[in-house]
Amino acid sequence: MKSGNAPETQATIFLNQHGVAHSNHLYDYEEHGGTKVSARELNVDEHSVIKTLIMEDEAGKPLIVLMHGDCKVSTKELARQIGHKKVESCKPGVANRHSGFLVGGTSPFGTKKPMPIYIEKTILDLPLIYINGGRRGFLVGVHPHDLVRVLSPTVVEVALKG
Repeated sequence: MKSGNAPETQATIFLNQHGVAHSNHLYDYEEHGGTKVSARELNVDEHSVIKTLIMEDEAGKPLIVLMHGDCKVSTKELARQIGHKKVESCKPGVANRHSGFLVGGTSPFGTKKPMPIYIEKTILDLPLIYINGGRRGFLVGVHPHDLVRVLSPTVVEVALKG
């Protein structure tokens, strides 16, 4: 794990503006390493590392899904729970356009455009979560209740075990 000063990103600016206490965690980013790498580098359970996934509904409208690092999203179940025909992952370039973040550095905080946010229900049971801070190789530790307070996500139950 790297030490040093945490970068200022759109996400950290958002957290600071909203008075969200957070810890900063820099690590050596590995291309396609995903939450397995960040969990290993931070020495935390992958279940408490939360992925920020940019997806689209059948009309191409973007949405964010927050999911445990060791789980996948049942897009069929998500579509059903939010009243859409279909939900699918965006291509990296499209996700980048919607969020303003590079894939691998996508944060739900400070996105370029507002999008509806859906959070897996069991994330709220965790005492502390680690979520992207707006840059590859940079996670922030936050309390799930703070995430709920500043993002007002809709709670869903769509996790599939990794």
